[in-house]
Order: sequence, then structure tokens, then C-alpha cells
Amino acid sequence: MYQIFIGSLILSAIHALIPNHWLPLIAVGKTEKWTRSQTLWATVITGFAHTLSTIIIGIIVGLIGFKLSAKYSLISEVIAPAILVVMGMIYVILNFQRDHHHNHETTPAINNTRLNKSRWVAILTSLSVAMFLTPCIEIEAYYFQAGTIGWIGIFIVSAVYLLTTLVVMLFLVSFGIRGVNTFKSDFLEHQEKGITGVVLIALGLLALFV
Repeated sequence: MYQIFIGSLILSAIHALIPNHWLPLIAVGKTEKWTRSQTLWATVITGFAHTLSTIIIGIIVGLIGFKLSAKYSLISEVIAPAILVVMGMIYVILNFQRDHHHNHETTPAINNTRLNKSRWVAILTSLSVAMFLTPCIEIEAYYFQAGTIGWIGIFIVSAVYLLTTLVVMLFLVSFGIRGVNTFKSDFLEHQEKGITGVVLIALGLLALFV
């Protein structure tokens, strides 16, 4: 049981350090001008979506067998990276449109508030779906082992994975926000959508082919 706990803790921390888990949140949050609170809440929600799919598969793996995780990985290796690539392409297109079409019209504050909230929900939903479709397949081996000692083993792996992933992601995103806000650049301010798009596309292609 101690071996399962320590192994899950180490693997969960290492897995949460992968840029695909937290870098898109920092990039999108900066581009969309999310508040620190909005970005951290987005981190909690997407992180929970990511851990939820892992736990669901893990419980099944713990009760039935390890082969199920391999089947699900075929979905996560294609669909989730594709979502990041599509989102990246949208941001790149928006960046080019802004460079060629300068619209200085203003809209009522209430409309802007509603629009920003809708955009936050839409983007958060897309990121959550992408995270849900990328469960941590590596930790499923611990579920398979934990299943040999019953539900208590499955609970230990699930709790450790959930808490560790959220804590590490929140730390990295919080640290990243502080760094981005400290670094000022006119170029980045004017090309933030394009840069965010390139980052998302790169992360999606990296996950797809590597």
C-alpha cells in the first residue's frame, strides 16, 4: 500500500509538469485577458476534467484489466491534440484579421460582459474536453496493481492523483501568470493571439506525433 501511495504521488507530480496541462491555460488566459481568479478557476475545472477521466478508466482497469487503458489511449492521442491544433488555428486567424481590420466601434459594457463570459465558458469547455480526453495512461498501471488490494487501493491512487495534479497545476499556472504579467512587451501585446495560436498548435502537434 505504501508503495502504491509513493508511486502514485511521484508519477502524478511528474505527469502534471507536462506543459500540455498548464501552458495553454496561461497562454489563453493572457490572450483573453482573464483575471487571475478566472485563470485559476479554469485550471481547477480543466484539471478536474483531466483527473476525472483518468479515475473513471482507472476504476475500470482496477476491476477488469489493463487492456482497456490501451484502447482508450488511441482516442486521447488523436482527438485531444486535434482540439488544441484547431483552437490554435482559430487564434492565428483572429490575429491576422485584427492586423488587417481595425474596428474602433464600442459596445455597451453589459454586452461586453456577457460576451466575455460566453467566451470564457466556450474556451473553458473546449480545454476541458481536451483534458478529459487525455487521461494519464501511465498511472493506470497503479490502478491495476491497486485493484489487487481492493477498493482502498483504488481510492488511494484516485485521491493522490486528483490532489497532486490540481496542486501542481495551480502552482505552475499561478507562477506562470506572475511571470507573464511581469514581462512587458509591445510586440507580445499586439501579437498575443498569434503567439497563443502557435503555442497551442505546437503543443497539439507535439502530443499528436510524440
